[in-house]
Amino acid sequence: MKNSILFSLLSLITLLSACSEPSNTEEKITEEKVEGPHIVFVTGDEEYRSEESMPMLAKIAQRELNAKVTVCYSMDSLGFVDPNNAKDITGLEALETADLMVMFTRFRALPDDQLKYILDYAESGKPMVGFRTSTHAFMYKNDLEKGYLNDQWPIKVFGQKWITHHGHFDDGQKELTEVNRYAEQKASPILRGFIPFKAYSWLYHVEGNGDQLAGDCTPLLTGRSLRSNYAENQEYPMDNPVAWHKTYTGTSGKTAKVFFTTLGHPFDFKEISMRKLAMNGISWALGMEDKIPADGFNVDAPGYAPNNSGFGEKFKKEMKPMVFQ
Repeated sequence: MKNSILFSLLSLITLLSACSEPSNTEEKITEEKVEGPHIVFVTGDEEYRSEESMPMLAKIAQRELNAKVTVCYSMDSLGFVDPNNAKDITGLEALETADLMVMFTRFRALPDDQLKYILDYAESGKPMVGFRTSTHAFMYKNDLEKGYLNDQWPIKVFGQKWITHHGHFDDGQKELTEVNRYAEQKASPILRGFIPFKAYSWLYHVEGNGDQLAGDCTPLLTGRSLRSNYAENQEYPMDNPVAWHKTYTGTSGKTAKVFFTTLGHPFDFKEISMRKLAMNGISWALGMEDKIPADGFNVDAPGYAPNNSGFGEKFKKEMKPMVFQ
């Protein structure tokens, strides 16, 4: 009788212990729900306020994708953001653990130790997203070793180099490009929730007049210039692709998904469609297109009030890097 009671008590204790302690499978599932992708935003342009638009997108990615986000900035010696410093982007070591690199730079001439992080990432086969001036991300003058980064690198990685645009007119005062989807791309997950809009970005030339997008680029959106330096002589088409996706196979032998748009004026990002395009493109590049809602992500961006584009001292002074928890 005593043995029977003792056996029953031991059985009950074992059962209670099994119920109170989660299995390894349950722990793993919980961890997978918590851990999102690590997205590194590489900023560094002295014209289009990427130091303001990219942190805004980073906050949305953190909220909507449960992403770990890192934003890298060009800095001055006092620790303030300085987009005019073309020889520095601080924090690029974060790319070593990144699942996605989002790039918005212009004519940077980085030191070798910083440059290596970007080039190594690009060759890794991991996905990439690029904005506007990343068609001319680097500028190494009189450097035979790095000269290929000026034109050849953006062509093979992003699909095109810097060629020309249709001209600056009333910067930030009027919209200059009408943006619409290509009819055959209506079902693209990157365009979920997209509504045609007018952008403040002046149209970049990427195709026509003997030029074409490189590799396997698939144009998604087309832009029509509303005002152009080339309107009379028709030297460059008034319509050109402004967003596409492609692939890039680097030295690792692995193929990366790449999304690119030539839009990126700071005021473009005030448009819901522009923010949805950016977030959908980020998710597509990460292989998370099944996570994109039918109407696109919630892209509310409270507090986004960027300075206008422009060179010189038009950026916000004494701005510290945004800290993400």
